[in-house]
Amino acid sequence: LFLGLIPCACDNDPASPAEEHTDADGFILEDESGIEIYREFEGASTGSVTIGIGQTLALSVHFLNHEGIKIEHEEGEEDHEDELIITVINTDIAIVEVNEHCDEITDQTACETAEHCEWHADEAACEEEEHHGLGIHITGVSAGSTTFKLELMHGDHPDYTSTNNVPIIVTASN
Repeated sequence: LFLGLIPCACDNDPASPAEEHTDADGFILEDESGIEIYREFEGASTGSVTIGIGQTLALSVHFLNHEGIKIEHEEGEEDHEDELIITVINTDIAIVEVNEHCDEITDQTACETAEHCEWHADEAACEEEEHHGLGIHITGVSAGSTTFKLELMHGDHPDYTSTNNVPIIVTASN
């Protein structure tokens, strides 16, 4: 009888709306051209990130379902409770930052300079030009190598945690 009273999910209240969790078995990192740079699927990984000192690389993050296919979100379905958490092993080599959600920006100038965002004066709000999903920026600081761990957080717990650290190689600029 006692076990029946222990909560088993994020929210067991049947009157509350159902929460959408990302049921992922991996993820890919793609550059702005859509070229896959890194893949992790069911514990196996391929690729690495290579960047020069002082360069910044923008990458989109796509999570993969049980068949290794990108999990697509319906228009307007983006869950702002989901956020990426990045843990870099050595920030003296590279810095990895998560892209900000446009709707979190309240300043017009900041909105207009943010990637994929546009200011709507009639609503005094910053919104995405179109749905771009989750993304990161990696900046090379000094020559060497480091790694980072990626977590997809849903509220206060991860829906997905990378099983491997993503390798970053920073080379001397040409």
